[in-house]
Amino acid sequence: MSGSHRKLLLSLSAAALLAALTFTTAGPALAAPAHSVKATEVSARSAAAKTVLPARLRAFYWARTQYGKPYIWGGTGPGGYDCSGLVMMAYRHVGINLPRTTYQMLSSWHLVRVSVPQKGDLAFYGSGHVELYAHGNLTFGAHAPGQIIGWIAFGPWWHPTAYYRIR
Repeated sequence: MSGSHRKLLLSLSAAALLAALTFTTAGPALAAPAHSVKATEVSARSAAAKTVLPARLRAFYWARTQYGKPYIWGGTGPGGYDCSGLVMMAYRHVGINLPRTTYQMLSSWHLVRVSVPQKGDLAFYGSGHVELYAHGNLTFGAHAPGQIIGWIAFGPWWHPTAYYRIR
């Protein structure tokens, strides 16, 4: 799938999400299906969705647009990322400036440790690797050299050691 098609699908997804979140006291507001919405309406709904969704979700959804790009050690985009580079840029995209490395992130005032993570929270593996928590046993991130940015399932031998939420 090309980048422009991926962006269009993500825009439509945001519009559909906003439509699903729009309710009146009489029940769900009537809205056209996402596939029949005009481009200007999608832009307006996407802008409105940004004010509805928490920053951690907006950062997570932006990171997902980087799916398939290569892991590049020290990379901060746009051609590829390393683990902390992807997390830093995802949050920068929503107006939050995180430090560049995992070590700097862990020692910054931006993080609050949580025991029950939510989508978009930071999942640290020891002190040297970070990804974005998705759900269940899945994270999303730049995992390792030679791999593409994407979904990572964790288990008994590879799992986050701590979760943090951005203040």
